[in-house]
Amino acid sequence: MIKQRLKKWTSIINTQLILKRSFVDTLRKTSLYDFHVSNGGKMVPFASYYMPISYSDSITSSHLHTRKSCSLFDVSHMLQTKIYGKNKEQFIEEMCVADIQGLKKGTSVLSLFVNDHTGCILDDLIITKTEENYIFMVTNAGCKESDMKMILEKLADFKSKGKDVTIEFLDSNDQSLLALQGPKSMNVLQQLVTVDLSKLYFMNSVIATVCGVPNCRINRCGYTGEDGFEISVPSDRATMISEKLLINNSVKLAGLGARDTLRLEAGMCLYGSDIDSTTTPVEAALVWTISKKRRDERNFPGSSIILKQISEGVNRKRVGLVQKSSGAPVRSGAIIFDTNGNKIGAVTSGCPSPSLQQNIAMGYLNNKFAKIGTEVKSQIRGQQVSMTVTKIPFVNVNYYSQSK
Repeated sequence: MIKQRLKKWTSIINTQLILKRSFVDTLRKTSLYDFHVSNGGKMVPFASYYMPISYSDSITSSHLHTRKSCSLFDVSHMLQTKIYGKNKEQFIEEMCVADIQGLKKGTSVLSLFVNDHTGCILDDLIITKTEENYIFMVTNAGCKESDMKMILEKLADFKSKGKDVTIEFLDSNDQSLLALQGPKSMNVLQQLVTVDLSKLYFMNSVIATVCGVPNCRINRCGYTGEDGFEISVPSDRATMISEKLLINNSVKLAGLGARDTLRLEAGMCLYGSDIDSTTTPVEAALVWTISKKRRDERNFPGSSIILKQISEGVNRKRVGLVQKSSGAPVRSGAIIFDTNGNKIGAVTSGCPSPSLQQNIAMGYLNNKFAKIGTEVKSQIRGQQVSMTVTKIPFVNVNYYSQSK
């Protein structure tokens, strides 16, 4: 009997090892993988890629350095796409909620892909209308396959109607994406580019030579709440450009850990956690992404459902939460209760805030309890903790606008 059990357990363990090995073998590497490893990056699986979660510094130290100075993130796992053709603007508008036709050339917008039948969010993305007469999009790595499928299905529909659209998906083997974030990012990057960054404002985009490499796209945007840039560069030059950026003592490498705490402090959603295919823009407090023109024309995906929700309200709403006690923070999935012990919602993201030195979270609450200042409760390891509904973002954002 013991031998049979040992044989069974051995078989189970071997099967698990084979499955794990198979999973690891399918993971991709960005062009900066060896660079991360040589710089002490702790590599973990994320969205089908090996990505650095941190380096020699702690996540807290990396987070605080980004807020006061400047950090370099590898975000090459995200999907970069170019869209060409006479009907490119209409093509994008049939999938998202932004007014692409009214967008000025050289500017970008945060938008949402939305399911036309449910009104729910399929992905969030940055869309740029370039001076070079194409649309440039950056979408989430975790939604890469579903986004590509949706785009290609829409392309087939457009082609069948004789419309002029061409798609170019940029493979991470060919094109990488670097994010330079923090208040010193402009001073650092200005020394290495051919354009005047003082005239490039938040959500503006330009083609420039970076570290001697021509035709790099610079977008003034990011995922931290700080001033910063996302720089699309040829993959075979990404390591060289990263090394030149790091020569400046203001710059340190940062990984997924700090990226997550920074974006949460800035009140930004993580797709798959804070928003997903069961969440509408109204519930997620993202109605502001829907342009007035498209609301008036009622022609964006899911418009009949979403406009009704805007008019009549929704049962739940995304809110910010501040934990009153110190110690372990509430995490994604934690149930939220009212003061009488009734279930009223759930946490979608939570972490210790390095900037505020207290635990923060985002989650969805029954709309009756979503008012700022409302006291609620949650549980951590069987212990009740008190929380207060608060405004989002948790910290002031510092984007570079024309008023500065």
